[in-house]
Amino acid sequence: MIENRDLTMDDYLAMVKRRLKVILIPALLAPIAGYLVSYAFPPKFTSQATVLVEVQKVPGTYVQPVITADLMQRVATMKQQILAPARLRTMIDGLNVAKPGEESAIIQEIQSTMTVAALSSDMSAPSSSSSSSSAGSTKKSNAPKQAPNTTSVPGFLIGYSSSSPRRAQEICNALVGMLVQENLRTRSATAKGTTDFLSRQVDEAKQALDQQDKDLAEFKAKNLGQLPSDADNNMRILMSMNSQLDATTQTLNRAQQDKAYTESLLAQQLAAWKSSQSSNNPQTLEQQLNILQAQLMQQQARYTDDHPDVIKTKADIVEVKKRLAEINNAPSGATDATQKASASEPPEIRQLRLQLHQYDNVITQATQDQKRLQSSIQVAQSRTLMSPAIEEEYRRKTRDYDNAQNVYQSLLAKKSSSELGENMENQAQGEQLSLLTEAGLPSSPTFPNRWYFAGGGMGAGLVLGIVIAVWLEIRDRSIRTERDAAAAMDLPLLVSVPWVSEEEEVSANGHARRPFWGRGNGGAPDRERIGV
Repeated sequence: MIENRDLTMDDYLAMVKRRLKVILIPALLAPIAGYLVSYAFPPKFTSQATVLVEVQKVPGTYVQPVITADLMQRVATMKQQILAPARLRTMIDGLNVAKPGEESAIIQEIQSTMTVAALSSDMSAPSSSSSSSSAGSTKKSNAPKQAPNTTSVPGFLIGYSSSSPRRAQEICNALVGMLVQENLRTRSATAKGTTDFLSRQVDEAKQALDQQDKDLAEFKAKNLGQLPSDADNNMRILMSMNSQLDATTQTLNRAQQDKAYTESLLAQQLAAWKSSQSSNNPQTLEQQLNILQAQLMQQQARYTDDHPDVIKTKADIVEVKKRLAEINNAPSGATDATQKASASEPPEIRQLRLQLHQYDNVITQATQDQKRLQSSIQVAQSRTLMSPAIEEEYRRKTRDYDNAQNVYQSLLAKKSSSELGENMENQAQGEQLSLLTEAGLPSSPTFPNRWYFAGGGMGAGLVLGIVIAVWLEIRDRSIRTERDAAAAMDLPLLVSVPWVSEEEEVSANGHARRPFWGRGNGGAPDRERIGV
C-alpha cells in the first residue's frame, strides 16, 4: 500500500474486493467454532418463582407501619441473611439434594447464582412458568436488580441456576420459603425491637420529667411569692393590705377618740357620785344641820317666819334631823349594808368603765394589726421587686420542664403507634410476602446459549478477518494504478501496460488472475509494467 498519497473511496473498495475472502472465511468459520465451543461448558438450568407483595390491610391513616424502609433494600438484606452458609447447609440437608462432600460447592453455587429481580407495577415481568424460555441469560445478567421504591414493586422474581433442573426447582422453592419466613421474622423482630426501644425511652423521659417537676416544685417552694406568676397576686395582696392598714388606722383613731370622750364622761360621773356619797355620812349631816340652824337664825333675824327662805331652811333642818335620826336608830348591820350600798358604783359608771376596757382592747388589737400589716406590706413590697436572677432561673427551669414534657408526650405517642404496629404485624395485617407462582421445572438450559456463542464467534471472526486484511494491505507495496506509480516515482506517467506473470492464470476473457494471498513474485513491486 502506497503511504505517500491520499486514499480515495475507490481505493478502499478495491482493498475490500481484494481481501474479501480473507474477511469472509474467518467470519464464516468462527460461528461454527463458537457453537462447538458452547458444548464445552456444563449446562445451567434456571428456575424462577414469583413472590407477591401484599400491602398493609389496615389503612395507614389509622395505623402507621413500623417498617418504612425500601422493600428491595430489605429484600437484599434478607437475601444476604438467608445465604449464610449455616442456613444453606441446613436447607440442603433437609432437601437431600447433595451428595456427601458436595454441600460446600452447592452453597457457593447458590450464593453466586441466586437472583432477586423486582417486578414492574403492571406485572409485565416474566413469571416462573416462562423461566424456561429465557434461554439467553448469563451469570452476569443474573445479577440482582433493585427497584427505586416500594410503590412500584408489587412483587419480585427469585431465580436459581443449577446443573440439575430438579435441584434448581427444589432449591428455588426452598429459597422462596426461607425469604418469606425471614420477612415475617424480620418484621416481627423489628416491630418488637422498636416497641421495646421506645418503652425504654419513655421510661427515661418519664424519669427526666419527674426530676424536672421535682426541681421546679422545690424552686417554687423556696421562692414562694417571688415568681413571675406571683407578680399580679402580690400586687393585689399589697393593695388589699394597704386598704386593711387604712381601715385599721381609722379604727384605731376612732377608738382613741371614743376612749378620751368616755374618760371625760367617767370623770364627771365619778365626781357626781362622790358628792352624793358624802351627803349620807352622819358627821356630814350634823355639819349640815349646824349650818342650816345658823342660816335659820340669820334669816329669822332678818325675815319673818312666813318668808320662803325661812320656811325652806326649816324644812331642810327637819329633813336633816330626820335622816340623822334614821341613821342613829338603824341597827349596825343595816348601817354597814347601807354604807356598802352607798360605796358601790352606779351602773352608769360601771358601763363607762366597761366601755373604756373595750376601747383599750380595740386600741391594743388595732395597734397589733397595724404593726402586722406594716410588716406584711414590707414583705409584699420586697416580693414585688423580684430578683432578675430568680426570674431567669425560673424561666430556665420552666423551659426545661416544658421540653421534658414535650419529649415525653412525643415518645409516648410514638410508643402507642409502635404498639399498634406490633399488634398489626402479630395479627398478619401488615405488609406480607406471598408465593404467587411456584418455581417451575426448567425444560432447557439457560446457559450456555449456543446461538449467543455462534453470534459471538461470528463477530470475533469478522474482526479477525478485518485485522488480517488490514495487516496484508499494510505489508503490500504493489503499484496497481497510475496514481500509485506517480506517487511512488514522483515523475509524470507516460504509458502503462498490464502485468502478466507466469504464476497468474489467464481467464477465458484474457484478463490475468492473481493468487489470493498476493503476487507470485514474493511481493516485489510491479514497476516493470509501468512505462515512463
